[in-house]
Amino acid sequence: TKTEITISEKDHIRGNPEAKVSIVEFSDFQCPFCAVFHPTVRQILADYPEQVRWVYRHFPLDQIHPQARPAAEASECVAEQEKFWEFADGLFENQERLGEALYKELSAQIGLNLDQFNNCFSSRKYKDKVETDYQEGIKAGVRGTPGNFVNGEPVFGAVPYETLKAAVEKALSNL
Repeated sequence: TKTEITISEKDHIRGNPEAKVSIVEFSDFQCPFCAVFHPTVRQILADYPEQVRWVYRHFPLDQIHPQARPAAEASECVAEQEKFWEFADGLFENQERLGEALYKELSAQIGLNLDQFNNCFSSRKYKDKVETDYQEGIKAGVRGTPGNFVNGEPVFGAVPYETLKAAVEKALSNL
């Protein structure tokens, strides 16, 4: 069953924002499968630069990943300064170090205004946005991460490149 997921300019979109094929990923920064899947989607974007866009949504699995929600909130604070994807890449590359020290280190590395970041993060400014993403994921049928939809078709789990590519090719052929 196809799942309707509305994408807006408020979303975190990597790749061509006007692309006809959307990969919406409900993800958790502490999830090891998401870390494995992250380079797979980056490869798809490299291979389909005009046709595919990647949309990131938060789905923190709080019971097993205590750092997932704080990391998601931190990433939203970074997004205020237009560096969401650089920060997301850094979180997945340093997953074993998730925590406030890493968020501050990455923020400095990518050239953020640190006062703005720290104030935003400590106030939990984006806790509602992260929760809204999570609830949308539940409604869409996501139970674990990464929960992916290629033009609304579920492709759940850290699928290998060939599987994701087949889903993209199918979506392109249905346009």
